[in-house]
Amino acid sequence: MTSRLSFGPGSLIGLLALAALGLSLSTLALRLPTSLWLEALAAPDIADIRQMLVRYSYAPRLVTSLLCGGALGLAGALLQMALRNPLASPTTLGVSAGANLALAMAMLWAPGLLAVGREWTAMAGGLAAALVVLGLSWSRRLSPLTVVLAGMVVSLYCGALAAMLALFNSHYLAGLFIWGGGSLSQQDWEIPRFLAPRLALAGVAAALLVRPLTLLTLEDDQAKGLGLSVPLIRLSTLALAVALTGFVVGTVGVIGFIGLAAPALVNAAGARRVGPRLLGATLLGAALLWLTDQGVQRLAGDAAEMVPTGAATALFGAPLLLWLVTRLRLSLQRPAGPEEAVRRAARPLVILGGLGLVLVVLLLLSLGIGYGPEGWSVAPDLVPWRWPRAIAALAAGVMLACAGGMLQRLTGNPMASPEVLGVSAGAAFGLILALFVLESSARGTQLGAATLGALLALLAILALGRSRVAVPERMLLAGVALGAMFDALVTGLMAGGDPRAMLLLNWMTGSTYGATATDAAVAAAAAMASLAALPLVARWLDIVPLGAPTSTALGLSPRRSQVVLLVLTAAMTAVATLVIGPLTFVGLMAPHLARFLGLQRALPQLVAAALLGAILMVAADWLGRTLAFPWQIPAGLTATFIGCPALMWLLARRHSA
Repeated sequence: MTSRLSFGPGSLIGLLALAALGLSLSTLALRLPTSLWLEALAAPDIADIRQMLVRYSYAPRLVTSLLCGGALGLAGALLQMALRNPLASPTTLGVSAGANLALAMAMLWAPGLLAVGREWTAMAGGLAAALVVLGLSWSRRLSPLTVVLAGMVVSLYCGALAAMLALFNSHYLAGLFIWGGGSLSQQDWEIPRFLAPRLALAGVAAALLVRPLTLLTLEDDQAKGLGLSVPLIRLSTLALAVALTGFVVGTVGVIGFIGLAAPALVNAAGARRVGPRLLGATLLGAALLWLTDQGVQRLAGDAAEMVPTGAATALFGAPLLLWLVTRLRLSLQRPAGPEEAVRRAARPLVILGGLGLVLVVLLLLSLGIGYGPEGWSVAPDLVPWRWPRAIAALAAGVMLACAGGMLQRLTGNPMASPEVLGVSAGAAFGLILALFVLESSARGTQLGAATLGALLALLAILALGRSRVAVPERMLLAGVALGAMFDALVTGLMAGGDPRAMLLLNWMTGSTYGATATDAAVAAAAAMASLAALPLVARWLDIVPLGAPTSTALGLSPRRSQVVLLVLTAAMTAVATLVIGPLTFVGLMAPHLARFLGLQRALPQLVAAALLGAILMVAADWLGRTLAFPWQIPAGLTATFIGCPALMWLLARRHSA
């Protein structure tokens, strides 16, 4: 439930639409004299290039923004109602990522499918991703945090696969990267003519679902007692949302923020009944994307065709959602964590010793054994070239895992990690500023900027998520918003063609290619310092989850301990992000795997998470440089391929454990 805004949904939609209309008219006036507007729209003079551009580029782009924004707003509202989940959207459930991956795979291996229709390929990919998410979270009765965690894992996996395809097939998929950012550029009326009738049919279908969805707001038993087939209605609603998302992704690419922001804003504005919520989300989504696209065209000028509107949507919409987070009153119910689904380990030292042995063996294999032109071989003479990247990967895994475990205990949120909560995004923001703004790009400057960015992001998220009772969804929304802003910034830089942005893309995938001996030494020293700090803060981490009153009664200052833990987390995240990039998700996976081993006390759990994070990253670095020889897969992507299936397996069996 949300608190009401000072005006209703109609007023909010009207204000956004009025602002978009004003921008549209002013932009059109710059392109063409007012006296020629009607002529250009109705019967343009083919000898006047200005009229032709208005008729076949500007006008269809405006209509496309309205159609796509409305479709995504409606899709997000349908998903949130079907799953009773305020965080559900095409992005958080992996639908957009699955659709984009399906298009990339079809472009490479089955281009004939695209001739049949890109939307069908996108719908198939989105539906497959959604089914995986539902399968992983079904045993938890589709509880909000479990659904979103499964959605993030599936999105990460699909995104990693798409990134790998782009790295190895850049000559085929370079255009797909920019298009996938959500480009609304048009050259004719083909896309609006394609979308309009399909979205109209989807609107009719949504109208027919109003009464069943109203009954679905009741408890399942009550809805069944009134004759409603809950599984059928839920699956039908999900299928409609996937179809709407597939239409959009198949025609203009991924525009991921509208489906989350539009329904949330409509709810905050006071829409409570199903019908007004669906209609309001549709109209508000259309107004949001219309306003954003017009802003892009005014700010970018002649370069507007190269700026993906989907990226700009996040830049404009994320601050709006960050403001909205402070007004949300979300359910305090959350699913049981993994620690409640497993037995406590009887001999934690044996488990830690086994993990340490695995890490040592794996490190020796990584340093001594490789794959070359003559196949697998033992090459001790290559150790001087291999050890910097192996040690850098190990250290980054240790720090991200420790940071993730500390965040999960500090926030009481089983989904917390530097990547999910936007802490890695904050570090990346700092690094981007150091690269693109500051004159000095020395490693020390980059590290300082990344640390400051991580700390500010973490403080912002905790401030936005603060309430009398900690609510995980609030912090997740803040993290989603910050992560979306970072992704949008990188996509915009990529679209601008700056060569530094290409280096940034390579770093984002978690590459250890450029790790030097100095980098490895600094990272190793930071990792050892992180491990040395764990015994000093272990008691705090055992007490902090009990709440401020209990902490004070036990002699612990909640404020002081929180500040120390925040600084430690930010520093570890900054160093690890600088070394390995922001997209490994080791910080999410390793603590969950450690809990699954039965380690529940803070110190053994964090040490096990650190060892597991190191194992994941060392294995990822080794496999990444050997499996596809002579090409190399970035360690961050490889870690995703290793860790995501493990986390999916953990999610799938938590209920039965």
